[in-house]
Amino acid sequence: MSTNKPRDVQVYPIATDTRILRSRSWSRLRFEIEYALAKGTTANSYLIESEKTAIIDPPGETFTQIYLEALQQRFHVEELDYVILGHVNPNRAVTLKALLEIAPQITFVCSNPGAINLRAALENQDLQIIVMRGEETLDLGNGHNLQFIPTPNPRYADQLCTYDPQTEILYTDKLFGAHVCGDQVFDEGWEIYNEDRRYYFDCLMAPHARQVETALDKLADFPVRMYANGHGPLVRYGLIDLTKAYREWSQQQTSADLTVALIYASAYGNTATLAQAIARGITKAGVAVESINCEFTEPEDIRLAVEKSAGFVIGSPTLGGHAPTPVQTALGIVLSTATNNKLAGVFGSFGWSGEAVDLIESKLKDAGYRFGFDTIRVKFKPDDATLQLCEEAGTDFAQALKKIRKVRSPSQPATSVEQAVGRIVGSLCVLTAKEGDRSSAMLASWVAQASFSPPGLTIAVAKDRAVETLTHTGNKFVLNILKEGNHLGLMKHFLKPFGPGQDRFADVAAQETESGSPILTDALAYLECSVQNRMESGDHWLVYATVESGKLLDNDGVTAVHHRKSATHY
Repeated sequence: MSTNKPRDVQVYPIATDTRILRSRSWSRLRFEIEYALAKGTTANSYLIESEKTAIIDPPGETFTQIYLEALQQRFHVEELDYVILGHVNPNRAVTLKALLEIAPQITFVCSNPGAINLRAALENQDLQIIVMRGEETLDLGNGHNLQFIPTPNPRYADQLCTYDPQTEILYTDKLFGAHVCGDQVFDEGWEIYNEDRRYYFDCLMAPHARQVETALDKLADFPVRMYANGHGPLVRYGLIDLTKAYREWSQQQTSADLTVALIYASAYGNTATLAQAIARGITKAGVAVESINCEFTEPEDIRLAVEKSAGFVIGSPTLGGHAPTPVQTALGIVLSTATNNKLAGVFGSFGWSGEAVDLIESKLKDAGYRFGFDTIRVKFKPDDATLQLCEEAGTDFAQALKKIRKVRSPSQPATSVEQAVGRIVGSLCVLTAKEGDRSSAMLASWVAQASFSPPGLTIAVAKDRAVETLTHTGNKFVLNILKEGNHLGLMKHFLKPFGPGQDRFADVAAQETESGSPILTDALAYLECSVQNRMESGDHWLVYATVESGKLLDNDGVTAVHHRKSATHY
C-alpha cells in the first residue's frame, strides 16, 4: 500500500437511502498507540437520505475540506436535518462548525455526556440538540426509525450506537473498527483483517473490557446484517466471527487474576493517549486493566476498583499549576483505600509545568507506596518514542505484579513433561528491529526454518516483549545468529532488564541495514526478514517471516545453541 497517495473521500451506496463517505488517510494519521501499525485509516461517515436527512459521524478537521466537497457534490447540504454523533471528539469541531454555517437549522443527536462535550467543543450553549438516553427514537421516514444504544466506556463516556431497522445496519462508532486503509468498503475475505482488528481491540477496547461486555449484551438484542463502524472496512462477512471474538477477548481480560486500576483525567486528550499506551503495555503482559476516567466515574466505583486491584496508576494533566479537582478527589480515595503494599505508578502531560504530576508522586511516596516504573512526565503531545516508553512502563508494571504474586506462591518443581520439552534445542539469536523513533531487541532461541521457497522462518515472540509491537505483518527485523564462543557477552547483555525507553544497543557493536534494523557485528550471521503472518500461540505470537537478505559474517564460526532444563524457564 502506497503511503504517498493524497487523502481522498470514497463514496459508496451501502443500503437503501444510505451511503458511506470514507475519508481516507493512506499514511499514519495520529500519534496514538492504536495507529502504531501505520497502515493508515478511514474516518467513516454515513448519509441517510429519506423524508428527513441525517449524517452520522462527520470526520475530524484534517478531512473537513475534502469531506464537504464530496458531500456537496452529491447532496444539498443546506437541507440537512440531523447530525448524529457516536462520540464528540474536539477535532470534529471544525467540521461541525462548517456544516452549521451551511445549514444553521441542523439538530444534533447525541448522548447526554456528548451534549456537554459538544457545547464545549463548539463554544456554543444554544445548539439544537436531542439527547438520546436509550429509549427515544428518531423517525427519518420510510421505515428509517432510528434507535439509540448508549455504550459508554472510560475513554469515550459519550459513546452512542445507532440502529436503523429499515436496513438492519448498526452504526457502532468505535466498536468493531480497525485502522487500515484500502479500496475495500466491505470486509470480503475478512480473515486478512484479523490482525488489525485484534490490535485495535487490544489498544482501544481491552482496558474497558467490562464495558465492552455490557455493550455486547445490549447490542445482541438487535437483528444486524452489517456493522457500520468508525474506522476501516465495514463488517458484513465476518460479523458473527468478530462479535464472537470481541466476547472472547473481553472475557480474557475480565477473568484475569491480576487487575490494575488505571485512573486518569485528560484536558486535551494527551494524558488519555499516555493512559492508553500504558494500558496496552499492562494488558499485553497478561494483567487486566480497569480503566477509570475520574471525570465521569462515581467515587464509590473508584474505591471498589482500587480495592480489588493489585496495583494502581494515576495520570493527570496540569491546569493552572494544579491537578484537576476529579484527580484530587480520586487521589484522596486511593490514599484512603489502597494499602501501601500495592504497586503504584504516576504519569501526566502538561504545557508549561508539571506540578500535578509532582504532587501525586510526592503524596504517594510520603504514604510509603512502591513504584512500578519511574514517573512519566510528557510536555505537550506524545510522539512515537514516548508511546513506546509508556507501553514498556506498563509492561514492567505488570511483570512486577506477577513477580510479587510468584514470590508469595510456593514454587512447584518442574514436571517430567516440562523437563522433556525443555530439551528442545534451538539456535541462539538476537532479534533486532527499528521503525522510526522506536527500536528494540530480544534474545531468542525458539527459531526454526519454515520454508525453502521463499526462504522463511518462524520465531516465537512472547506477548509481553517490548519488541513484539515491531513484529506485526509488514514489519521488518534482523535475526542475528550468535556464534559459539563469544555469545555469552551478547546473551548476558540482552537478557538483562532494560528500563522503559532504554537504548538496547548501547555498549554493543552494531550497524544498520537500509531499513534501519540494527545488525550485531559480532554475530555469526544475520538475516533481514519481513513479517508475512502471525498466529496467536498461548502466551506467544508465532511469527512467520521471509528472508530478504543476509550474510555469513564468520565462515569458520559455529552456531551457538541454548540448553534448558525445563519448558517453564529460559
